[in-house]
Amino acid sequence: MHMLYDSDSFVVVHMLANQTAEGEQAPDVARHGFEIVDKRVNKEVYLDGSWAEVFQRQILAWQRQTPTQAEVEDMLDRYAELAQNPLVMH
Repeated sequence: MHMLYDSDSFVVVHMLANQTAEGEQAPDVARHGFEIVDKRVNKEVYLDGSWAEVFQRQILAWQRQTPTQAEVEDMLDRYAELAQNPLVMH
């Protein structure tokens, strides 16, 4: 798990494929995804599969053309509209 972004409004975490705790067996299918937490409303959305691929392309575009924080937050706000899950602390 890697923290990619943290602001007053959002947190973005990249969940890596086949990352397991010591002693656990890795899953047969390599999967990765992104968790976007909207701190303003305490909700989160997890992007995997094709959604994760689209978001990964967005991250690569940001690496080529450094966006402003407002541009990043605007894009994250669009993804956060998908958030249905209330944030639960473990």
